[in-house]
Amino acid sequence: MEPEPPAKRKRGDSIRETIRSSIKYEGKDAVIAHLQLELECLRDEQETYYSSTDSAIDGFKGIPEHGFPASHVRERIIQSRELDNRPRLNTSSYVNVVSEPEEREVALMGLEVNLADASVYPASVDMHDKVVDMIAELWNVPVREANGSFSGSGTVGSTEACLLAGLAHKFRWREWYKKKHGLTREQVIGVVPNIVISTCYQAAWEKLFRYFDVVPRFVIPTLKNKMRIDASHIKDLIDEKTMAVVGILGNHYNGAYDPIWDLDKVLSEVNQEKGLQVGIHVDGASGGFIAPFQDDVPPFDFRLDNVLSMSASGHKFGESVCGTGWLVFRHRKDLAEHISVSVTYLGGVSDSITLNFSRPATGAYVQLYKFLRLGKFGYKRKVARQLAVTKSFRDQCRAMEFQGKPLFEICDADDVPCLPVFAARLNPALKLDYDDFSLQHAISEFHWYVGAYYLSFEDFSKDGKLGPLCSDEPVKSSMFRVVFKSNLTHSLAHDLMNRLKEVLHHFRKDQVGRSMRSAILATYNTTKIEHANDHKTC
Repeated sequence: MEPEPPAKRKRGDSIRETIRSSIKYEGKDAVIAHLQLELECLRDEQETYYSSTDSAIDGFKGIPEHGFPASHVRERIIQSRELDNRPRLNTSSYVNVVSEPEEREVALMGLEVNLADASVYPASVDMHDKVVDMIAELWNVPVREANGSFSGSGTVGSTEACLLAGLAHKFRWREWYKKKHGLTREQVIGVVPNIVISTCYQAAWEKLFRYFDVVPRFVIPTLKNKMRIDASHIKDLIDEKTMAVVGILGNHYNGAYDPIWDLDKVLSEVNQEKGLQVGIHVDGASGGFIAPFQDDVPPFDFRLDNVLSMSASGHKFGESVCGTGWLVFRHRKDLAEHISVSVTYLGGVSDSITLNFSRPATGAYVQLYKFLRLGKFGYKRKVARQLAVTKSFRDQCRAMEFQGKPLFEICDADDVPCLPVFAARLNPALKLDYDDFSLQHAISEFHWYVGAYYLSFEDFSKDGKLGPLCSDEPVKSSMFRVVFKSNLTHSLAHDLMNRLKEVLHHFRKDQVGRSMRSAILATYNTTKIEHANDHKTC
């Protein structure tokens, strides 16, 4: 029978006794190796990262047996992050990348608070609810609930907000359809609803189609109409299985607003003619915190009778931290109540209408910070400045010519109210040897990231087959965009313009060179053939 291993060293035991005991049960070689490792770790803790053995370790290969000093771990993560593109020079993304020191302190405070636990963190939940109320008032929700607040929730980005809104509309439609046809719950669950939406939808809606059994019915815009849908086209797509119509307040391709004000009028007519009760969800992922601060934008929110829900990304033009989204309902009844879950196992009663449960208070804290920091006047001034920088950049691109023709075709909404986004493509009529993707790759040499993309999408109404994004453009058409976030100032935009001009100069020079070489080669070949014919004649 083997003796029991020694107990942990008590306060009065000597280190020598512990080593002797360890040798007895682990072996001399094992103890020596362990002590050598401990000694090496102690040395590393006293050294800088670059003089320690930690810097010689290549990559991350699973959880290590022993940890590293905190400063070394931080440095290793910094080393890896340095390989990313520069966030402030990423003009393809809409996500905010700048913050104030006080704002970062507030964000760190939120990391330790779980908003799902309302009974433990009531003050934080109250701050979250105040933010929802602020947004509901910004979007003109007409009536508060009986408790004095509005119906809505913070989410992890606008994707979760869109999915929650989609579920609320689906369950609302299901109750209506069940009653209309006298079906049981089991019977109605087998009926698959549809949703009417532009082909310029964001990825969140693809998840709704695929995850929650919803059939998309697409309204295909035209590039000529700046990728805005024609409201009259929704008429023939709506039937008794339609659970909602989605209006996009600033699509991510070119920043144009769907005419939600026109969708509302057409939908009222369709509902009355067909005896339906279809509502609108406004996907304000990008425009939810831009349109309220613009002039000359027709009603796009809860001022319209058929708008039942609206969502936005707080982490985009709301200026909050990444992972912040918001969803607001017109009312709780027959909408939010369908997706509400009450939890009692945390010591109190928590009402949750989110897909996930536990989440930090960071997004709510930072969003509240930004609302109080900027105020409505600050947001309005920020939006005006972003639009001014966008216009300046657009006008410079519009003025560029090649061989007497415009070099770029402007693809965004231009002077019509839209997001601070510049979207364009190289003029197809010029038949250039380079394309929008060539620009993207060349500009990236200067650390700028400008996104180019094809005007196509996966059509999930046709099993994911590639379809045209616009009815007047083939799937291989392309364009590029520059998103003018708050950090993209006039100064930085000036540098981007200079880099763009430098890249275009290189491409033009290269194309002219190739054209000259082709002309010389063609002349040489023609002369050669003529001489050959002369020899034959002789």
